[in-house]
Amino acid sequence: MGTSVLSLRIDRDLLERLRQHAAKRGMSVQDYVAQTLIRADFDERFQTAVEETEKFYGVR
Repeated sequence: MGTSVLSLRIDRDLLERLRQHAAKRGMSVQDYVAQTLIRADFDERFQTAVEETEKFYGVR
């Protein structure tokens, strides 16, 4: 799997909160943000899969 660069501008207060959250987990801010995005993406894909399964079986 290759990598790419994502650059973003964020508020100073938000960056400080991200640093604190990352430090609690022993992670860099970059790793913390990446893991958060990965987790959110998984949650979204999982929910979609559940909805599709429910439609298939007529649960909804």
